[in-house]
Amino acid sequence: MNAVEFVTKLKGTTVLNIRSEIAAQLPKAGKARIIVLTEEPTDDEEWRATAYEQFMRDDPPEDAVYDSMHR
Repeated sequence: MNAVEFVTKLKGTTVLNIRSEIAAQLPKAGKARIIVLTEEPTDDEEWRATAYEQFMRDDPPEDAVYDSMHR
């Protein structure tokens, strides 16, 4: 199986555009397997809060004196 990889922008339609130079690399007939990978939405603020909670959970008891200085 041969692979052709490219990046395109999704525009909210039901049609996925393939640039002509990419389409030229495809065979004219036969079967093709199409896999679409999209970026997962990220919520940086939620990630930071979770990371901080984990950091504090792993904090040794003797470092508790610094917790009041954070705020």
